[in-house]
Amino acid sequence: MSFDLFNPTDEHRQLRQMVRDFVEREVEPQAAEYDRTESFNLPLFRKLGELGLLGITADPEYGGSGMDAVAACIVHEELSASDPGFALAYLAHSMLFVNNLNQNGNDDQKRRFLPGACTGELVGGMCMSEAFAGTDVMGMKSRTRRDGDGYILDGSKMWITNGGISNTELGDVFLVYAYDADLGEETGKPRLSLYLVEKGMEGFSLGQKIHDKLGMRASTTAELVFEGVRVPGANLVSKPGGAVSSMMRNLEIERVTLAAMSIGIARRCVEVMNRYAQERMSFGKPLNAFGQIQRHIAESYAEFMAGKSYVYNFAGRMGLDASGTRLDSDGVKLYSAAMAKNVADRAIQVLGGYGYVGEYVVERLWRDAKLLEIGGGTNEAHQKNMTRDLTRIEKL
Repeated sequence: MSFDLFNPTDEHRQLRQMVRDFVEREVEPQAAEYDRTESFNLPLFRKLGELGLLGITADPEYGGSGMDAVAACIVHEELSASDPGFALAYLAHSMLFVNNLNQNGNDDQKRRFLPGACTGELVGGMCMSEAFAGTDVMGMKSRTRRDGDGYILDGSKMWITNGGISNTELGDVFLVYAYDADLGEETGKPRLSLYLVEKGMEGFSLGQKIHDKLGMRASTTAELVFEGVRVPGANLVSKPGGAVSSMMRNLEIERVTLAAMSIGIARRCVEVMNRYAQERMSFGKPLNAFGQIQRHIAESYAEFMAGKSYVYNFAGRMGLDASGTRLDSDGVKLYSAAMAKNVADRAIQVLGGYGYVGEYVVERLWRDAKLLEIGGGTNEAHQKNMTRDLTRIEKL
């Protein structure tokens, strides 16, 4: 059998078919409604746990499926071909919380949190961005100080996916990055530590729930507030002041799976415009008989396949516990995010008035695609990182 870049093993092929069937049966029928109401489908999310997808990359001893980056990309692609907002909530949980803790937590922390996170009993997320510290993550103001055998956490985090799973209810557990005030600075930069913060801790609350987003409306976005939250010493992940390396390592798998979401969006848009252009007649001919339409379809397919090949080629080479692959983890997202938005835009153009309304899905996908040029690292941040990394390379 010839090698399949997108499904390199039988296990990957079976995973893709399982998720594709699930999406058709369970995800597609609810996507428009949850986008319209700007709400998170928690029962559907928990069904992903029944399929073993919430802990796709976590170790089996903690309830995970023990799969690789290619598997993670497959799930994100397939979900996003139907409901990118729901896929984003899945990414925040499965990659930013579960994968992060699986890679950086100790055995006790994994035993306490991962089994519930892998079933969906616990909904998790990661807190890094602040109101005035997004791309400039080292400018965050949230801080901790020692208090006996624990820490006191003060500050707030903004734009947190799964921060509130309803208008009034917090998510269950979060990995929170904060400046460790007791450690001071190193080479002029704050020393960051990583903490597990749980719903129910005194002083931890849901702040502003962010509504009226352009897209990704089926994933909840919120401000989280920490007012004198006492975090037990057992909830410190890794060592004091050691969070930067774990942060950067986890951002790489985040960017690859965000790129895979872009692939799912683009694939669906190509399918929709291709089918519509065959069925819709104009001046006695199908739309795809006209050169302007042919260009939209052909260029979209070629760019989609280029992005898909880049994403899966890189995912097949990256390790979940590795770092130092930023050039291409940024590169796949930089290319794929812009590609998905452009393909969705062409799909709307091909469908004309029908593309501008919700019936044919592409207007929602267009709105969702824009977030991928901003969230998880802006295009400008990727361009800066890649240029810096390329200065260290003489030959490609």
